[in-house]
This record gives sequence, structure tokens and C-alpha cells, in this order.
Amino acid sequence: MKEFDFIRSIQPNFYRQPSVVKGIGDDAAIVRHTNEDIITTVDTMVENVHFSAKTTEPFHIGYRALAANISDIAAMGGKPTSYVVSIVIPDSWAAADLQAIYHGMEELAKVFNMDLIGGDTVSGEQLVLSITVLGTVLKGKARYRSDAQEHDIIFVTGTLGDAACGLHLLLNATHKEQDKYRYFVKRHQMPMPRVSFINHCENITRMSLNDISDGIANEANEIAETSDKTLIIEYDKIPSHSQLADFSPEQQFKWSLTGGEDFELIGTVSEKDWKQLKTIAKKTNTKISAIGTVRNDWNKNGTVWLQHNHQLKKLEKSGYTHLSR
Repeated sequence: MKEFDFIRSIQPNFYRQPSVVKGIGDDAAIVRHTNEDIITTVDTMVENVHFSAKTTEPFHIGYRALAANISDIAAMGGKPTSYVVSIVIPDSWAAADLQAIYHGMEELAKVFNMDLIGGDTVSGEQLVLSITVLGTVLKGKARYRSDAQEHDIIFVTGTLGDAACGLHLLLNATHKEQDKYRYFVKRHQMPMPRVSFINHCENITRMSLNDISDGIANEANEIAETSDKTLIIEYDKIPSHSQLADFSPEQQFKWSLTGGEDFELIGTVSEKDWKQLKTIAKKTNTKISAIGTVRNDWNKNGTVWLQHNHQLKKLEKSGYTHLSR
């Protein structure tokens, strides 16, 4: 398919967001917002590094790539509004597969009322997909990793280790086993960012936040470092899906702490706001779990410690590595 034919084939017939003044069809898009701050994030995925044909259909490539960016917007307390896609296309990829990638993005974009407003297409030796997402947040309501304070409750949404388990199944299990554990496979292929939950948290005065793209061992350390506080996590309180118990304790431990691409949220909130946060979680049908506390220990600040088997050990950064895919 010729480049301009391809662009016309993915061009929206209408735009969902009134903020889009000009979308696809000119040298650049124009977006207009008034009383909100603009959030931007970009993520790039490379074939055989971040995804593989062994585990990912073209539809899921697009879906997961956009989900990664939307999760970053959620972690800042924002609402995603539009996105721009740049794609490097090798000759080996068929037009139908490329259409499926964009279809995957569009399926998720519809959930959040987002618009595709531009991008670029070039040829190359391997597929590279780079997505920039724009979002908005009310002035003064952005969430930062650096806002954790002493006595805060550490919380996470959802269950952890699901996507890592799903990847393990796709790489190692039979089709029968994959069907048995379909929940984990879907969590790897089609994660759902926690936008609704976080957008209902506008009245929470202060909250530190990070999205779980590389496992909480990595994300919790980022909060500890930027806030200059000590995070204490209790392993037994980390939430997991009931079927994860079918796997070895070693696998459960690894996946729940360092498994990537759950795209849940980890954060801290004051004790006085915890009850309100639980009410918001119930209202948005979001599972939420308290997994630890924040301390101000000058000798340990900037680090994370794990309470496990009656021992307190330093939890080093050991996040998900894409090269294992």
C-alpha cells in the first residue's frame, strides 16, 4: 500500500474531542485546551525487543503500545485525550497486519474517547512503533513520584504478576494450558490502564503515584528516591490472582515483584485519605490494597525494604527487562 493511501485508510472520519482543532491532513495537528495543564508522554516499541510474533498478534501490538502510554498519563493523575503514531514499516509486513495494529489502538482509544491526530510512516528493516499521547489534568492536580511523606500508606491497584505470568504461558505453555489460564494471557495482551480510578481522585489532596510497567521493585524505588523517603513493603500483602497459586513460590515471588506490564498503579496516600481512596476504588470497581508504609529514616531514605519470612531485606531495583522477550 502506498504511504498516502495508508494514511487515508487510518484517518478518522470524525474527532471525539472538541479540543482537536486540526487533526490528520496538514503539516501538524492543533489541539486547544484552556483551564487544564497538558501532559505528554512517548513510548517506542521495537520488534523482537519489546514484542515478538511468537506472543503478540498485530492487533495486540497496537493495543499494548497505546496502553503503555495511557498508563503513564494515568500515573500523572491525568486523562488521555489524543495520540500521534510514528511507525517504521519493513517490507515483510503486510498491509492487513498494519491495519490490525491501528485497529488495536483504535479499540482502546474508543474506551477513553481519544483521537488519533497525526503521525509519520517510513520504511525500515524492522517494525518500530512510537506513540505520543497527550492528556490533560486540572491545574494543581498532577501527581508526582516525589510526593510521598512519612506515615503514608503504600497502595497498589489490581493484582500483580499477571502479565508476566501471561508472557510465560505464551512462551512455554501448550494451547490447552493457555486456555486454562486465559486470564493471565489476556492481562498480558490487553491490559487496561487505571484512568477511571485516578480521575475520580481529584479531591485527594496529596498522592505520590507511579505506574507499574517494570514491576514494583523498580517503581517503588523510584518513589523512594524522588521523595527521599523509606518505603517498607510487606510481601504477604501484595495482591495476586487466585490462579497464580498454581505456579511455584519462586515464580510468584519473581512475577509479583519484578514482572512487567501489569500497568497497575503504585502510590502513597496519607492515612486520613485512605478511607476516601477505598471509597473511590469501590465506586470505580477497582481492587486496591494497602501493602506497606512510608517512613522517614535518614539512614535508609531513598530505598525500599521488603518484609518477607520474618526478615526485612532491601528491595533492589530489578525491573522487567524487554530483552528477555
